[in-house]
Amino acid sequence: MSDPARPDAYCFVRPACEIAELIHIPDFWGQAVDRYKVPIVGNVMAAHARARDEILKLVHRGLPVPEFSRAVGDALGRAVPAEGTCLMTTDPATMLPTAEFVENGLPAAGLLRLVEIEAREPDFNKWAQLAHAGRATGSLSEATAGDLDRSLRQREIRRPGGFADELRVVLAGSTGMWGQLTVFREAGRPHFSSAEVEFASSVAGLIADGLRRGMLLGGAQTGDDDVGLLVLDPDDGVRMSNGTADRLLDELGTGSREGARLPLVISSVARQARSLCGPETSAAPAPAGARPARARARTRAGRWLIVRGSLLNDGPEPQVAVMLEATRPAEMAPLMVDAYGFTDSERRVTELVAQGLSTKQIAARLHVSSYTVQDHLKSIFAKSGTGSRGDLIARLFLDHYAVSLTSGT
Repeated sequence: MSDPARPDAYCFVRPACEIAELIHIPDFWGQAVDRYKVPIVGNVMAAHARARDEILKLVHRGLPVPEFSRAVGDALGRAVPAEGTCLMTTDPATMLPTAEFVENGLPAAGLLRLVEIEAREPDFNKWAQLAHAGRATGSLSEATAGDLDRSLRQREIRRPGGFADELRVVLAGSTGMWGQLTVFREAGRPHFSSAEVEFASSVAGLIADGLRRGMLLGGAQTGDDDVGLLVLDPDDGVRMSNGTADRLLDELGTGSREGARLPLVISSVARQARSLCGPETSAAPAPAGARPARARARTRAGRWLIVRGSLLNDGPEPQVAVMLEATRPAEMAPLMVDAYGFTDSERRVTELVAQGLSTKQIAARLHVSSYTVQDHLKSIFAKSGTGSRGDLIARLFLDHYAVSLTSGT
């Protein structure tokens, strides 16, 4: 049998009847594959595509966080087999956990000790390390070169609990880290492969978006004054709305369109949500590069909003929840960057300036010279009409109305 410490340990050479008792064989292997041979790569790729499509649809279901956590864990497990998951929501400002949703995981005392290790003691693949390195995923086996017991949490908590390798998935967006997803395998199972880690990384952004939607929807339903909530019928008729949504709809307005009942951005987002996961597309995968049901819009009062859509139910007449929230500075900055016409390199430099990196640190991160960074900064200052890093950040994050960012608004 393959060495369980190797990242490619899911490539078997022994008969399936022998290995079935030793390790978990994913459902997507087998039927069309000679059980004495390695899995066909195409089968794995097809399973990844199906899992990605399922996760994309889950994002727009408008599920509460506990239900979303279970469903996304099941979907991910069909491409990345595992024995358990733990999704923790976090405060984006501090990255501290705020709630946990565990499937076949550690008991409460073990989770608390994990939080303590994260906050106070050195270990491998800590959440802050992954986030600051710009990495969406990391397996413990890769970080420890296959020697899991080099990890404090593995020695003290995970191994005594019967667990071995773990795969961490950072659930972050432009406004910070909203959650932390851990996928883990029991002792005796193979380590996560590089392909599995890469797949998890490719869907991390989708999962983060779904988590944030669930948290926003929950906030709107409990009376959060910062979030507007509309429930639309299949014809975009308003079935229910809260006071915040009513105020924001008035601010957006319907323009001069004859017979318009809703602002165009509301209908556009709702229809995109239906197209991504409605009954008419349930038998077919979402098109490659399908855009999420999300848009930024400027109100007549000059405020910018983020509008998100999620399907609430299946069936021939699905309802859509549309959430409206004031944009945060980090969500507004990309629009400002677009308006100034920054190049891709200038965008990246601006992002790192906003993170507080020095010229030398930016050069190291981008693998260019400090002189090149200085040249980019000169161009950025010229295009944005600023004269220093402080002016640049103030313009991007505070002065939302310096230029007209969209036509007709």
